[in-house]
This record gives sequence, C-alpha cells and structure tokens, in this order.
Amino acid sequence: MDTFKAYVIEQDANGKASGRMTTMSPGQLDNGEVTLRVHYSSVNYKDALAATGTGKIIRRFPCIGGVDMSGEVVTSSDPGFKPGDKVLATSFDIGVSHHGGYAELARVPAKWVVRLPAGMDLMEAMAIGTAGFTAALSIIRMEENGLAPANGPVIVTGASGGVGCLAIDMLSGLGYQTAALTGKETETDYLRRLGATEVKLTRSIDFAKVRPLEASQWAGAVDNVGGPILHWVLATMKQAGAVASVGNAASFKLETTVFPFILRGVCLLGIDSGYIGFPARQRVWDRLGSDLKPRHLADIAHIIDFDALPACFGDFIAGRTKGRTVVRIAA
Repeated sequence: MDTFKAYVIEQDANGKASGRMTTMSPGQLDNGEVTLRVHYSSVNYKDALAATGTGKIIRRFPCIGGVDMSGEVVTSSDPGFKPGDKVLATSFDIGVSHHGGYAELARVPAKWVVRLPAGMDLMEAMAIGTAGFTAALSIIRMEENGLAPANGPVIVTGASGGVGCLAIDMLSGLGYQTAALTGKETETDYLRRLGATEVKLTRSIDFAKVRPLEASQWAGAVDNVGGPILHWVLATMKQAGAVASVGNAASFKLETTVFPFILRGVCLLGIDSGYIGFPARQRVWDRLGSDLKPRHLADIAHIIDFDALPACFGDFIAGRTKGRTVVRIAA
C-alpha cells in the first residue's frame, strides 16, 4: 500500500503529549526485518497513559501508539517468516520508542515477532495481548515455584482489569480455587462468571491495620496494584506461597516486613512481560493457545473500530473499563 492510516502520538512545544489520526507512507516506518498488515491491536492502560500524555511512556516522538499487534506478514528479510504468515508482536519497545500497532501497516525486528499459536486466531491474540501474556507468565512462574491446585486458593488483585480477568479465567481453567479482590462491587457477578470462587471487596480490608503477618489464606497471588494491597497479600500468604508482582495501579511503593519471607518462606516474583525473550516468549504464547487459553474471551473482550480508538482512552484513565478492549484495524 502506498499510504496507510495510523494513530500517532506527538509532543508539543510545552512538552505535552497527545495523539491524532493521520496518514503515513511505508517509508516512514521504523527499521525491522518483518513488515505486517495489522489486523488487530488492543488498548492497555499503558497505551492510554501514552496517548493522553498522562504518563511519561513515550520515549521518542513522534511515535505510533499501541504496544500490541497481530496480523499477516507482507514482507520479511528474515528467513524465519514469509509473506502470509500469521504473527503477533507485543511489548519490547513497540508503541514506546518504536512505531506500534495503531496502524494499518507495521514494521518490527524479527526477534520481537511471535508465530500465531495453534488454536488461536488473530482477534483472540489481541483479546489476550500483553495483559494475557502477563497473566500467563505469572501463573507459569508460580508453577515453577511449586504452586499447584492442591496447595490452596490463589488471590488476584485488581481483578476486573485486563490482567486480573484473564488470570482468574486461566487459573479457574487449571482447577485452582480463585479469589478476586476488587474495588468494584458491581463486577461481583461478572468475576464469578469468569471462575472466581470468592469475591472480596477492597473496602472490607483496613489496610492501615495490617500486621506483619496475618492469618494465612493464599497459596498464590497475582498482584496488579502494589502498595498497601501487596503488603496485605504478603502478610496473608500460606507457607511457601508465591506472589507474582505485575503492576502498580495503586502505588509503586511497597512498605512491608521481612516476616513473610523468613517465617513463611514466601516468594515474591517479579514479572517482566515486556522484555522476556525467546524461546520463553513463544512457549508462553503456545500455552496460551492450549491449556492456558482463556475460556471466556467473549465476555472479557469487546471490539471497537479503529476510528473509535481516540475516544476510548479517557475511560481507561478514569478507571471506567473492565476486561479487554480489542481494536479492529483491518477486516
């Protein structure tokens, strides 16, 4: 194609970032071995921060937004890919310092490209996206540290968000008892439909009174929020429990004690879904096409057209969203 539509984030003279729809030519794309026609992208909280300038996410202006993309290879100078291959790419520098998925055409390094797993289509890949990859990696890391359904329940914080919803769905599918911790009482039934066996409201916990160790409850945890909630999670873990730390929706600070670690042997696992390389990245995606594939993607994800993208970011910033938002770039 001679030209294509893209959502580009720019910075004004005062340093304020904002995005707009525009038309570009293939020669304006960044370097990379694989050029693909983008069929779908998605909206993550990180994308909303970048597009609105609310967070200092973009490291190079101008930059096409969108940290996720799936589509078909158009050309490739890397022998590992050929025209027509269905692929996806998430994270790394995509949509941050390398043109991203909010465009009809994209070009990325071959080392960032994942073959579409068997058992998954291009839309499902973006319904899962970075959020689902993060949830899956969290579960795999906890399993590597001994987590099993027989050990006891797993709690997921920030449960109505993209990572939270998908983690609950995956864990339930693997046979885990799963507790959802959320501040949104209106989502109780929704979270139970995804597989949560218990829904706890954040307002039911007085985080200011959490002791260094509380009654042990959880064999595992996926924490999306950080701050006092993560301190409470650590204090309520069972012996040899594992906590996957994936986000900081509430706070990037953590004030806690060493007691969960030295008295209960709790493991705090840092989950970096952004830069984990191959072959581990492909293995996680392959499991997302098999035993870790979410069973309720139709409930978790909703699709918007490319033209509707700019209007959706405000809801993310205001916390009015749930699940996953998939962007249909091309039919």
